[in-house]
Amino acid sequence: MLNSKLCNQNDFEKDWFREACVKLHERHNYHRKLWEFCFIYQALLERGMLVPGKRGLGFGVGKEPLAAAFASHGCEVLATDLPLEAAMGWAATNEHANSLSDLNERGICGPDAFVRLVSYQHLDMNHIGPQHFGQFDFTWSSCSLEHVGSIELGLQFLLNQMQCLRPGGVAVHTTEFNVSSNHQTLKTGGTVIFRKRDIERVVQHLRRMGCELMVDYTVGAGEIESYVDMPPYKQDPHLRLKLYQYVSTSIALVIHQGDKPHPAPRLSQGTLKRFIERMFSGLGFA
Repeated sequence: MLNSKLCNQNDFEKDWFREACVKLHERHNYHRKLWEFCFIYQALLERGMLVPGKRGLGFGVGKEPLAAAFASHGCEVLATDLPLEAAMGWAATNEHANSLSDLNERGICGPDAFVRLVSYQHLDMNHIGPQHFGQFDFTWSSCSLEHVGSIELGLQFLLNQMQCLRPGGVAVHTTEFNVSSNHQTLKTGGTVIFRKRDIERVVQHLRRMGCELMVDYTVGAGEIESYVDMPPYKQDPHLRLKLYQYVSTSIALVIHQGDKPHPAPRLSQGTLKRFIERMFSGLGFA
């Protein structure tokens, strides 16, 4: 089965990838965003999550095809995204969903089944409510957790969203991965880039929570994946790109919930403490 890994060229030639493209009504091309969609779909499919009766929760779904694809298998899906007023940048590029109909534009799921199985809700990924805890068999997000404000908040989201899963559930999330440095990166702002050290850190916390995951950090050296797309982006191939001064690609994380889930720890307390200390130091209180 697929496990946590970096986007690589070999996957694009696999049968599972081509079959996922057909299912998602996507044209085969060498774009990491397509890889993310296909990876999430396949990882959940081969773990038995895409069957009638299973419940899924998607974060920052935009207009991606996954909610409709999952519903076409008989899954009950709650798709979430920011309210329109908080996502004007995404709305301007036609990447934000503000209604249920936006999620089945490709007709992947029959209209009657889609309306019956899929619901839509506004949700801030930094504030997941307890009403969602323990209610779902699987969770997912595609290139969303790097947009929640900081490295710390993105890692905290990964821990928090595990509480939404039932025992034995599966979470599949994709995000930006820094290929060029394990030290310097974008740590705060509208887009951040996770380093290997950040992923290793959250893996340790997830395992302490009783979760299971294995991560392959192998960086491929194929001709297509070695090409770095530069702004303005060519889009195909687009497995690696120059994001500010860093080379980035996608990483997918497949996380299995344990039989006895543990509460998520708080990671941001130290960061907040240091911020407060610097603030008061600047005011002459330290």
